[in-house]
Parts: sequence; structure tokens; C-alpha cells
Amino acid sequence: MENQDYFDFTDGLFSVSDIFDKPEAMKGVRVVELCTRVFGPVTADLLGDFGAEVIKIELPGVGDLMRYVAPRGFFWQNMSPAFVHMNHNKYHIGIDIRKPEGGELLRRLVRMSDILVENFRPGTMDKWGVGYRELKEVNPGLIYQANSGFGQWSSQRDRPSYDATSQAMSGFSAITGFLGRAPLKTGVWIGDCTGAMFSVLGILTALYYRRKTGKGQIIDVSQGESLVRCLDWTWLYLTRYGKDRAPNGNRDMAISPSAVLRCKDGFIGVAAVNDRQFQGLCTAMNRPEMAKDERFATFSSRVGEENAEALHRILSDWAASMTMEDIEKLAEIHGFAAHRVTNARDHYHDEHLKRRGAVCDFEDPLYGNVVEYGPGPKLSASPGRMRSIAKPVGFHNDYVFRDLLGLSTEEIEELEEKKVIGRWDDRVGAKPPDDWKSSC
Repeated sequence: MENQDYFDFTDGLFSVSDIFDKPEAMKGVRVVELCTRVFGPVTADLLGDFGAEVIKIELPGVGDLMRYVAPRGFFWQNMSPAFVHMNHNKYHIGIDIRKPEGGELLRRLVRMSDILVENFRPGTMDKWGVGYRELKEVNPGLIYQANSGFGQWSSQRDRPSYDATSQAMSGFSAITGFLGRAPLKTGVWIGDCTGAMFSVLGILTALYYRRKTGKGQIIDVSQGESLVRCLDWTWLYLTRYGKDRAPNGNRDMAISPSAVLRCKDGFIGVAAVNDRQFQGLCTAMNRPEMAKDERFATFSSRVGEENAEALHRILSDWAASMTMEDIEKLAEIHGFAAHRVTNARDHYHDEHLKRRGAVCDFEDPLYGNVVEYGPGPKLSASPGRMRSIAKPVGFHNDYVFRDLLGLSTEEIEELEEKKVIGRWDDRVGAKPPDDWKSSC
């Protein structure tokens, strides 16, 4: 084993084919999700990737409003792709927690759970009588994750927030795009997804604290503040250098060269972070003398505003005469970084991503063959996995109400009659595929 090549060792250790033979790190941890849209559901989704049992509670009939947010109005087998990507590996049940009987069902679930995730407007759960103070009485060890746009307190707590507004509030919009043009919104829901990752960090930290003390707690994560935390050197640049950070197009202000360039057949990202890599880039361009030019000879000289602009013009002219493949091959030979700008179709055909499980091809029990992006972190002993995708509203009612809560058939029927619990309405976004036959 000691003589085994490191890359053979890691290739075997992280083999995608062995994932389902290994344990799940969060197996035995139960999460109750009371969320709509994106921020909260992604939080619970990330926990589910690593084995947490996530029970998603939705309003009977219509369910999570994200079910009806469909890109260009496209639905697949009566399901929105936008809803699918944040609702893997979950049990879906329908409860109206605003009703007293629904609130009691929630309390019973919380009593046997570890974590609750909600992303309603601050104070909403409290108004319904099932806020943190009420729920911690039935489970003192409960970790209550409260996600919102601006936090659970402060003068802005009641303001609604979505991804576009979180990017605007955080300062992301101000530094994204090209100088003199309108700010650009990042193409994905980065405010929601970044906030969700900070929420998961808080939850895992709280689980560790509970392990030491036995005590639960409430965690407050603001969507916009999560993006603020990612603004790297922006604040010190302003307070110590005296200049506000401005958008810099497809170039990095702190590293030169580091940019997206146009080739003959597409776009490519190119970076040379240290002198050795820059020398390799100059050689690849057949201009080795550039590495000795006083404007570009050192990292510090290359990053100066005028020199960086001059270098970018030279690189742009060179890249325009090359193909993406040409530059990638030269990068491999000469030691600088380069990668073409790819899209989802490229990802699907990328054997590197498939081998690492970053793109997963799997069979869902209801929808059949599905291709999805896989879990981010690769754990050698307890890897994450995709077991299933989102399901219709109330699809797992029987499992939760009968098996977990022990309700009788009569009790379930009575709650259904009162519309305390329920399944999907007959509408695209909420219901199963048209050809699905219930076994109930």
C-alpha cells in the first residue's frame, strides 16, 4: 500500500462505483423542511445529499410555489426542472400547519427530529404558533435554521428578497459586468445557493455544539449577508486604498493575466498566476521576450492598471487567432491554466466530470433515468449520493403519517377531510407524471 501510486490510490478511494457500498455521514439525522422557493430548499437538499432524512412539508394541493417556476415555461413529466434541482433525496408530505391539527402534527415530527429549516418571512412561524420558542419546548435539542432575505431582526427584516435583490444589496451587482455599462446579474441563483451553503455550515456547527452540550439553538442566515461574506478584498480595498471596487469585465483586478478571451471558435479562460506560468504563456504565444518586458516581468508589475490593460490587449489579439483546443493544448505543454467556457451539454459528455460523480446518471423510482449535477464535496469514507429527485405534493404521506407518526387509517381520513393533510392538486407542477399508476 505504501508503494502504491498516489493517483491510483485516490482513484480507488473515491471511485463512484463504490458510493452505494459506503455509509452516509448524516444517516440517522432527521430534517423537517418548511420552505418555499429556493434558499431554504437548497439548504435541506445539501443535507439530504449526505444521508439526512429530509421531510419536506408543503401546503396540501399546490405545494411549494417553486413548483410553478419553470424555465421558459418548460415542464418535464409535470415537474418543473427548477424545482427538481433543489429537492433531491426528500420525503414530500402535505400539511397545513396553519391549522391547529397541522401544528400538532408538526410538533410530533419535531419531537423526533434534529433540525428544522424554514425560510418564511421573519415572524411567520411564530404567528402560526410553531416558532422556535414553541418548538424548542417539545425538543430542547432542536436546531432551528431560519433563512430570510435580511435576517430575523433589524429595520429591514420585513423586506422581501429574491436572488436579484440579494445580488443588488450585497454589492455583487456593483462589481459584476463592464465599466460604464449596467450591472450584470449572475446567471444562477447564487444568492440562494451561497446562503444555503452558509446555512449548512451553521447547522453542522450547531450539531457539533449539541454533541458537546446537548443544547439546540436557532440559526439566523441572511441571503444578502451571505454574498457580502464572499466579497473577498472589497472592503479593505476601500478603507485602506481609498477606492471603491468597480466592475472589471472578464478580467481579474488582482491577478494578471486572468481573463476570459474570445477564440476563433468560442471563449476560453486563461490565467498565469506566477512568473513561471507567465513565462510558459509567453513561450506558447511565441513571444518569450515578453517575460522580460519591465511592464510584465513580475507579478506586481503585471497587475498595475495600465500594464494589465496592455497585457490583456496582447492576449486578446493572440487568442482571436487560435482555437480553444489550440490554447488548451499549449497550456498543458507550457504550464499555464486554460479551460474553454463550457455549458451543460459539454458537462454531459465530459468523462472527467462523470468519473468524479459531478454529473450523475441514475434511475429515479418515479421518473426513470435522470441526469443531475452531483454532490460537491467528495468524502472518501461516507460520500454523498443522488438517490431520487423531487416528488409530487404529499407523495410520501403514508410513510410519514402511518409509519413515523403511527396514525390510523381513520385518523388520516379525518385529517384529509378537514384539509389538514393532503396530496397534489390536478395541475402541472404538483402532480405525478400522466402515465403514473398509484399502487395505493
